[in-house]
Amino acid sequence: MAANPHRVVIVGAGFGGLETTYRLAGAPVEITLIDRRNHHLFQPLLYQVATASLATSEIAWPIRHLMRDRREVTTLFATVSGVDAERRCVLIDDGSEVPYDTLVLATGARHAYFGHDEWEAWAPGLKTLEDATTLRRHILVAFERAERETDPKKRAARLTFVIVGAGPTGVELAGTIAEMAHHTLPADFRNIDTHKARVVLIEAGPRVLAGFPDDLSAYAQASLEKIGVEVVLGQAVTEINREGVVYGGELLEAKTRIWAAGVRASPAAEWLGAPSDRAGRVQVEDDLTIPGHSEIFAIGDTVNINAWDGKPVPGIAPAAKQQGRHVAETIKARLRGENKGAFRYKHSGSLAQIGKRLAVIDFGKVKLRGTIAWWIWGIAHIYFLIGLRHRLSVALSWLWIYSRDQRAARLITQGSSKVV
Repeated sequence: MAANPHRVVIVGAGFGGLETTYRLAGAPVEITLIDRRNHHLFQPLLYQVATASLATSEIAWPIRHLMRDRREVTTLFATVSGVDAERRCVLIDDGSEVPYDTLVLATGARHAYFGHDEWEAWAPGLKTLEDATTLRRHILVAFERAERETDPKKRAARLTFVIVGAGPTGVELAGTIAEMAHHTLPADFRNIDTHKARVVLIEAGPRVLAGFPDDLSAYAQASLEKIGVEVVLGQAVTEINREGVVYGGELLEAKTRIWAAGVRASPAAEWLGAPSDRAGRVQVEDDLTIPGHSEIFAIGDTVNINAWDGKPVPGIAPAAKQQGRHVAETIKARLRGENKGAFRYKHSGSLAQIGKRLAVIDFGKVKLRGTIAWWIWGIAHIYFLIGLRHRLSVALSWLWIYSRDQRAARLITQGSSKVV
């Protein structure tokens, strides 16, 4: 490495941040990787932790462990509070600073409640491991409280699960909760019939999985309804409180409410005073740099860029990885005195699981549905997991669920005696 290597600071160890780090291996750079959590999370399977299908350790890896062989990489467990672009420093919330020559912001997204942040207390979202274990507790405690409830009305509220938003996360959550109620849990309880649990999926738009073709969307809805999910379309939720959710002017009493309706980007645009869209995503240049700051890149859910045949790049893991790869190649090209050029996104397909044996896949000209799509969905997700042990562990967990309808991660943690 050069005596004074180029200093690259990467904020965020998600798909985009890690890919940038990996792709810079061998380059004459010194990397500082900053994240407010000590682990990289495989977010596409987060809902499976929330529904007791997988354990937290099966979809997350310590960042330091992943970087243990990269001597040029320094990992910082810290929370970024801002960026001083003039002095080229990342600001940490404890008052310290991290200088950079090139900065990569891969800070992800958070929940968006469309101006009703107070709803978060009653309808948590799903973005972190903490979110997943909290939701798992809510779901499992609901059945436990229902087992002890003698009032029929209150018991019904305990056994009503509402998911707001019918994108991939909402569909996957609804389908898995219904599968749990109908196949996994019936033999475990004595005073309640878990088949009577209501799973209600509410979507303000006209169909589920709006990003998929109409035929796959219709198939997904029909499949959800077949396994017992009540799909409500064209109805916006107007209130969420302790008792339940209000839509269409009526209150649906439900003790478990889950938010899957929208996200908002991290405050990266605010840190830099950069242009952003309504969701707070930075409007980057065609090479993923911040306007007016060619030394600062932004990638993943943090950005909005029309690099997919003139359409916005979707906020999915493969897109973040492609952007991370492009940024790493751009940095290496600049160090050679060259220019990499514009980023172009190549879409490899959209996937969503509906139930334990059903999924939909859109590869463009090729569209798949049903069990074959479910197997491909599973193989694709296992492939992108890190390490042989995790791949084998997840594969065995899914095989056990597929063959025995049992979920081994049905553990209530974080204050099991508290009434939800």
